[in-house]
Amino acid sequence: MLLAGIGIPVLAALNAQLGTRVGSPAAAALILFFVAATAAAVMALVTGGLPALPSARGQPPHLFLAGLLVCFYVLSITWIAPHFGVGNAIFCVLLGQMISAAAIDHFGLFNAAVRALTPLRASGIAAMAAGLLMVRLG
Repeated sequence: MLLAGIGIPVLAALNAQLGTRVGSPAAAALILFFVAATAAAVMALVTGGLPALPSARGQPPHLFLAGLLVCFYVLSITWIAPHFGVGNAIFCVLLGQMISAAAIDHFGLFNAAVRALTPLRASGIAAMAAGLLMVRLG
């Protein structure tokens, strides 16, 4: 997960540059998703995951909203990073992730394990937010 986290700002910087070079954040996002879909298809083929695809038909429709959220993230980061800066954009992403993750854990949303937002956890999140802010201002 650390490597995935490292990859998020790299993704933002690369796709922002691609969007600027091709003249369209939406086109850059489309290219990114084509590359990502190709890589996922190869992984499904290699790991034997292709037979699981038909079972997607019976799943609740709201589970597919994750694809829209990924699209929203990629489009927004590709558009905003060249204007706002990759660091500032990722700061906002991290802060949003902390708030969202705390709410998901606290209320057990989406069948997540319930983990109450205790004063200690809230203080930890506040400390992380303050740390992120210090990194951005420093």
